[in-house]
Amino acid sequence: MNIRILSENTINQIAAGEVIERPASAVKELVENAIDAGAHMIQVVMIAGGRELISVSDDGRGMSGPELELAVERHATSKLREDDLTDINTMGFRGEALPSIASVSRFSMTSRANNSDEAWKIEIEGGQKQDLMPAAWGQGTKVEVGDLFYATPARLKFLKAERTEFNYALDVMKRLAMGYPDIGFSLMDGERRAFRVSAVQGELLDGRLRRLTAILGSDFGDNSLAIDESRENIKLTGYAGLPTFNRGNAQHQYLFVNGRPVKDKLLNGAVRGAYMDFLARNRHPVLALFLEVPTHMVDVNVHPAKAEVRFQNSGHVRGLIVGSLKRALAEAGHRAATTVAGSALESFQSGNEVPSMPQYTGKTTFPTPPTNYGVGMGDRTFDFQRPLAEGFAPPVGRVEGGNPPSDDTKEYPLGAARGQLHETYIISQTKDGIIIVDQHAAHERLVYERMKGQLIDNDVSRQGLLIPEVVELEQDAVDRLLIRAEELGHMGLCLEGFGEGAVVVREVPTLLGDADIKGLIRDLADELMELDQALSLKERLEDVCSTMACHGSVRAGRRLNVTEMNALLRKMEQTPHSGQCNHGRPTYVELKLSDIEKLFGRR
Repeated sequence: MNIRILSENTINQIAAGEVIERPASAVKELVENAIDAGAHMIQVVMIAGGRELISVSDDGRGMSGPELELAVERHATSKLREDDLTDINTMGFRGEALPSIASVSRFSMTSRANNSDEAWKIEIEGGQKQDLMPAAWGQGTKVEVGDLFYATPARLKFLKAERTEFNYALDVMKRLAMGYPDIGFSLMDGERRAFRVSAVQGELLDGRLRRLTAILGSDFGDNSLAIDESRENIKLTGYAGLPTFNRGNAQHQYLFVNGRPVKDKLLNGAVRGAYMDFLARNRHPVLALFLEVPTHMVDVNVHPAKAEVRFQNSGHVRGLIVGSLKRALAEAGHRAATTVAGSALESFQSGNEVPSMPQYTGKTTFPTPPTNYGVGMGDRTFDFQRPLAEGFAPPVGRVEGGNPPSDDTKEYPLGAARGQLHETYIISQTKDGIIIVDQHAAHERLVYERMKGQLIDNDVSRQGLLIPEVVELEQDAVDRLLIRAEELGHMGLCLEGFGEGAVVVREVPTLLGDADIKGLIRDLADELMELDQALSLKERLEDVCSTMACHGSVRAGRRLNVTEMNALLRKMEQTPHSGQCNHGRPTYVELKLSDIEKLFGRR
């Protein structure tokens, strides 16, 4: 077989197979070119999901006739200085996109350079370039891609439905718009405008939040935390959602490196690690993070579509992301997502429709209820099944009906306790609404945070059991526990083998109080089966502590008096992350008075 050099058109088609996978890929490359050209407004039109036509117009610097001819040549670019691939400051740099697109479509490009009175147009059909011709066009550049992949019909078979392909392009546009809030973007499908955002003025961080809110919705703006940290020439900014503002997949995580949207395993793993304490494994946070890294410390030339990057010091980058997110979440304190209240209100509405009610116009004539604490708290004797865990007031036996708690506590963020529903939910009154607290979930988070703090300080207080607890298990579960017995001992849980198929527990962490020891040991044995045996328990601290905290928290069905309830509320206000339990569920729901009035037709 004779060796020969491939034709230029075949080379371009091979490159197109790497760079232009679908219409959205062409949109990405063309819009990135417009960004590099200094555009202030970029407009995209797609017909038939991009198969029939993709049109991208911008008001950037534009090109002269000779530049236009050179731009469609393979590996011709104005963006790479002195062939230095370590100093890339633009979105594009390879000079492959335009010739690759032109080789598989009916392509035309019209442009007029700054301060020029002449516009020029060039057409390419299936890789065959036509002569340059004069044209009528304003400032900037317009690229039209017709009949994409007509020159490679096999590629058409792999495209999805028109709406699906359009949605891929819509996602590309949204990601690029997030990275460049000072540029306006528009996307149409030929009949309607699917996406439009105007250029945002002002400070970068504030401008980004306005742009993110415009794209992700006002709920993101209300439930996100600002990130702004630097470490050794690397800067991380952006916004991260509260743990209770989460989604069922990771599609709402937007990561950028030097303005370039990327889908990088290292960055995704760092986000997962930062939220590991606060979300169940099947829930994912909503966030947009922007990394600014010196160009010599990052390689963007590792993927044909430039979707992945490689860092010179990946551990340093991961540490910055994890540390910044954890600090922001800690500073959020007991705050939970505002969407929790909206979900609660929707549950009151049958079929998601607000019932028709007459508007309230006068004062009520109903007598005031005789109780002081709301839900049957006036004359109840409490049966305490076991003492509360460390850090809460001792039981007082009963609540007297004549002396309500001081209204001063209503000035606290979580208000004053007014009662308990079904021995599970605490009702508290704030100055402008009510709060419903899941006592078990809330106390579970408090115990968890204190246990983590003690472990970090190597100061886990423990209590010996008057009668050691014998727990019977399968022998393989016993073996797993005994292998990790020393590490469990550092966590305050002292156990040893007790013959065939059993262990005996002699000490437990004081924080667990009167916990269900047998249930705890069985759950820990199951947890250890899931852990990587190469990892220490301290490295998987969140899993083990979470299991122990769940067994050591105030259970649903436990009666509390007003003093204990208020003590729980005050502890929540002082403890980071207390707005969600260890599995990412909210620990409380806040309903404003205005929301409650809507339910009763008062407004």
